[in-house]
Amino acid sequence: MYVGTLSFDLLLGDVHSLKEKRSLVRPIVAELRRTHAVSVAETGNQDLHRRAEIGLAAVSGDTGHLAELLDSCERLVAGRPEVELLSVRRRLHRDDD
Repeated sequence: MYVGTLSFDLLLGDVHSLKEKRSLVRPIVAELRRTHAVSVAETGNQDLHRRAEIGLAAVSGDTGHLAELLDSCERLVAGRPEVELLSVRRRLHRDDD
């Protein structure tokens, strides 16, 4: 069994409140869940208006499938015009790590 994780560091556009921030972050989280069946949540920078951190995790028995899934999730987030993807941290873990 393999566990893959991604951590996205995002810069949000013209956002002036935490309510506006939520209106940008929630649809990204929901789309990742819906289209890729992964576990995902806003995991950091929750008190900053223009920054967001989204964490994602997936489990698979095959590293190739897992890598494709993580690549697809990264492309989805990078393709969102309302956010700028500053960095992505990717990790793969085996169950005996």
